[in-house]
Amino acid sequence: MSKKRILYVEDDETLAFLTADNLEQHFDVTHCNNGKEAFQLFCKETFDLCVLDIMLPDMDGFEIATEIRKRNQEIPIIFLSAKTMKEDRIKGLKLGADDYLVKPYSIEELILKIEIFLNRSQKSADNKTTQKEYNFGSFHFEPENYLLKNDSQKITLTEREASLLKLFLDNPNTVLKREKILMELWGSDDYFLGRSLDVFISRLRKIIKEETHVRIENIPRVGFKLVVE
Repeated sequence: MSKKRILYVEDDETLAFLTADNLEQHFDVTHCNNGKEAFQLFCKETFDLCVLDIMLPDMDGFEIATEIRKRNQEIPIIFLSAKTMKEDRIKGLKLGADDYLVKPYSIEELILKIEIFLNRSQKSADNKTTQKEYNFGSFHFEPENYLLKNDSQKITLTEREASLLKLFLDNPNTVLKREKILMELWGSDDYFLGRSLDVFISRLRKIIKEETHVRIENIPRVGFKLVVE
């Protein structure tokens, strides 16, 4: 079986060498040391996952991710950064990233994250042909296209938002514990991801706020419930 292709973008020469050397034992790695070159390469070739440093010359990791998501909503993206600010992490996840590792990171953890997201991406592709569509309130939801629409709006969700909405619609009027949601969407239930979940919940609430018979309720200290009346 051919190795999965990873686009790895890092301008620190020493760190890039060490990381790429380890990743190449498991994956087919293409390394770029600046953002503009990396995005041009992404447009020309096919990759299975992107690992992006944030602080890059010419085009930073946030800008690359934004452009990637305009073209591909599905490919997993992992940010690497020396920045520890909560706002930077949330910004990265809102742009559609799947995870955010702070430097110095463990190579073993990075490899594990890559494998998790590649496996999840493969399962998602395998399930596309059988994935159903949903109608709730005035909305029609197509999970495989990340598309949510009604008579007045047509919204392309991020992969994470679409997965969250699908999880709710698969469990209507049922309390979902925060831990279950986090494990389903991220494979982890740490504190920071919990704060990120709140961001995605808020966005979905804004989208469906005009629906009088559909709402996402907060169950204090437990989780959330999609109420469909």
